[in-house]
Amino acid sequence: MTYTNGPSPDRHPREKSLAASFPPAAGTLICVSQHFDTMPLPAARDAVAPDGSDVRVLLRLARGSMAHFELDAGRTSRAVTHRRVDEIWYVLSGRGQMWRRQAGRQQTVALEPGTCVSIPAGTHFQFRSSGPGPLAIVGVTMPPWPGDDEAREVPGAWPANASAPPANAPAPPPDGPG
Repeated sequence: MTYTNGPSPDRHPREKSLAASFPPAAGTLICVSQHFDTMPLPAARDAVAPDGSDVRVLLRLARGSMAHFELDAGRTSRAVTHRRVDEIWYVLSGRGQMWRRQAGRQQTVALEPGTCVSIPAGTHFQFRSSGPGPLAIVGVTMPPWPGDDEAREVPGAWPANASAPPANAPAPPPDGPG
């Protein structure tokens, strides 16, 4: 893919370059004020999201951040809404559904690899993983995730069961007499 506005002999005449699709506003000064960074996906979760999914924190810039979310097969998240943060999710693997409600409109959509969904601030949403493996998603938050008080629990479409025990929690005792 070419990232210039100029003509390219290997591009169809009607095809725009990426730069032409997103030109800067007139008079906009483009400058780099942050260092670029690179990182691998962490092997273990960094946190449990307010919805109950496992979170691996990725990179962050001044106006947005990215994280990897995972919900085990057969699990259903808690329904939440964000106070100030918009999110865009891209499904990497697994299968499931997402329910969203916003201003009298609600919708349930299939989540499968290649699906991209938006979650504007104030939208009530819930998701579930139908298996056979975990549902894995990369999400971008704008602005960056501000902290624990950003999300609040709301009524959802399904009963939630995503509250997995901490990774270092002891196993529960077996049922019945030994």
